[in-house]
Amino acid sequence: MTLLILVSNIFGPSTTDFQPKFKESKKTTHKIKQGQEYTFGYLEVLENRENPKNGTIEIPVYMFKSRSANPKKDPIIYTVGGPGSTTMPTAQYMDYYKYLDDRDLILVEQRGNYYAKPHLDCPEWSQAIYESNQPNFDSTDYDKAFENAAKKCRDRLEKKGIDLNGYNTKEIAADIIDLVNVLEIEQYNLLTISYSTKIAQVLIRDYPDKIRSIVMDSPLPLEVNYDEESVQNLLESVTTLLDDCERDQECNLAFPTIKARFFEYLAEKTVHSLQVDVENPKTGQPETFYLKGEDLISVFTSASTGDVPNIPFEINRLLNNDLSSVKEQLTYRFQEPSEGAGIGMRLSVWCAEENPFNSLEKIETETTKYPEVRGLSPAVFDHEICQIWGVHEVADIENQPVKSTLPILFINGEYDNETPVKWAKTMLPNFSNGYHLVFEGWKHTPTTNWGNQCAMQAANDFFNSPNEKPNPVCFRETASPTFKTE
Repeated sequence: MTLLILVSNIFGPSTTDFQPKFKESKKTTHKIKQGQEYTFGYLEVLENRENPKNGTIEIPVYMFKSRSANPKKDPIIYTVGGPGSTTMPTAQYMDYYKYLDDRDLILVEQRGNYYAKPHLDCPEWSQAIYESNQPNFDSTDYDKAFENAAKKCRDRLEKKGIDLNGYNTKEIAADIIDLVNVLEIEQYNLLTISYSTKIAQVLIRDYPDKIRSIVMDSPLPLEVNYDEESVQNLLESVTTLLDDCERDQECNLAFPTIKARFFEYLAEKTVHSLQVDVENPKTGQPETFYLKGEDLISVFTSASTGDVPNIPFEINRLLNNDLSSVKEQLTYRFQEPSEGAGIGMRLSVWCAEENPFNSLEKIETETTKYPEVRGLSPAVFDHEICQIWGVHEVADIENQPVKSTLPILFINGEYDNETPVKWAKTMLPNFSNGYHLVFEGWKHTPTTNWGNQCAMQAANDFFNSPNEKPNPVCFRETASPTFKTE
């Protein structure tokens, strides 16, 4: 990999014949462990390629040198999920990344995220979340609170001169191509997770020439309308886990008919709310929360892969009116609101790419269809919020499946409700050199599971041999979890 570092003109870029530039910086976003060789800097690109007169933005990039004395020439480009999540904190943990054993690893921040310039933060949205989570909040004001937050955030960002139409998946994919060209990379591999698998699909469709191989961890297909089925996917994932518990002799003996009892409990609490008293750590006074099924199902949604063996145990505690875990979760509602990192980026992507293709009728039906969580909207952002945000709708092609002969590895966790296994299965026929690994007992983004790096090992094996389905020993040893019963 040749690192061609171009310095921008001191008088700023021309908006008519602008060329992307990489500017090295000694000041990094995070402290890097001593001994790790790297280059850090900012990629300068157009904010909106369809309207280049708007000027430029800067995207932070780390280029980590391989630990190998003779590294492969094709680096891995990695960007995380979201939309709205930052990639940069990954830079602190290069010791744990197996990919550096064989080749360089490049971390790219997506435009609009925390360390990018500009950063599309929305503290107004975080404030609305905080207020709506307080026990005395009037639920009839819910929609108005978030509509006001979206408007205030939009107005503030636009006053800064930010073009919200420049922040979408197609532009991020073009950023990565600009980086590849500026650094004169002849061939590269892609590592993407969750939302960023959409970026991979756009790259495969629009810029396939220099891609050697792709790993999509927890893939989100372009053609899926996420907002129309997220509640269904959640309940299906819970069902899969509790079915596994009931098939397990010890788990079933400890928690008989747990699936039916849990779903009945959620449905009953949706009609008759569970009253929970929690001490407010700020005042020392008790506060009363009223929880419905949509709140109580967090016993599953808040669990990580490492917590999976405990889920039936925690559900059983809830059914027996042991509310200690619930109270612990509720105390977090009293924490001060965050600065709303990346929320503006999330709004721009979602309102341009997901909301336009939604069936509002399906979303309304899904919101009321399931008695266990009636009232839980499947939509990430309501249609009214997207109307306020006001970004342009993307072309229909951004909601259509991609096909390719490039080597691709899909990785899923069995219990992932955010990007379920079934989505990768529908994608696989469109990729003639595609492979699929499902990790039993795991949840979202298996390659980031620090408790067991088997998925990362599988991904690295694939990068080394992209025309073979990886089969590491650790994967062959994975199985359904051993559930905690006491």
